[in-house]
Amino acid sequence: MVDVFNLTIPQLTENEERTAYVYVPDQAAEDPDARYPVLYMFDGQNLFFDSTASFGKSWGLLKYLEETRLPLIVASVSCNTHPESYRLGGRFSEYSPFSFHDGRFGSIKGRGKITMDWLTKEYKPMIDAKYPTLPDRKHSFIAGSSMGGVMTLYAITNYNHVFSRGAALSPAVYFTPEENKEMIRTADIAPDTVLYVDYGEKELFDSPAEELFRETVSLLQEKRILLESRIVPGGIHSEITWEKQVPFFMNALFYEL
Repeated sequence: MVDVFNLTIPQLTENEERTAYVYVPDQAAEDPDARYPVLYMFDGQNLFFDSTASFGKSWGLLKYLEETRLPLIVASVSCNTHPESYRLGGRFSEYSPFSFHDGRFGSIKGRGKITMDWLTKEYKPMIDAKYPTLPDRKHSFIAGSSMGGVMTLYAITNYNHVFSRGAALSPAVYFTPEENKEMIRTADIAPDTVLYVDYGEKELFDSPAEELFRETVSLLQEKRILLESRIVPGGIHSEITWEKQVPFFMNALFYEL
């Protein structure tokens, strides 16, 4: 079951409603006393339904979860999809910890900290109060792709006291490469942290992302965390590829849990 409801994030966009998508496993109805880990994800509109996906193709997450009966709650919220705000780089702003200049959108003010503070201090407590969650760090995960992948790295490095495990798919670290490397280099990350990071073969080789991927993985390895890095055969920067990676990163998130 996916519970769908509207909410606002006044710290980011005044009065604009966002859509929240919260998947609760069917077995929760069968055992009211059971409690589940929670995976918080970015770009909620792209996860479960093709009809709401930004480019008409979702991650197929609902089908995967229903077929596997994975004991997991997935809590997500749609990104800033307002046309005017998107034109001005609204999603980039909300999903970037750092400010930067982009040739398409101009100067982008990084508001990732505002986003993460809202998620950890308002959204997570709301989810924990409303659904049968295991709210502790051990059972709190986070994941996303592209800019959502950058936010996952940010969450794992700067909110490691909240999230023990994460999955960053095709993280767009190339917008602020030096800042992202320094973020990892100076982070205090617990050694029990589990992180999955990947890039698609076709978006990686012979591009600036290739060297950055190697550097990012190397810095994460220096932190002595439990790291799985992967180059996806034939993979592209698209939901089509990210859907195929769901079993891989789910296996990482549940590693010896």
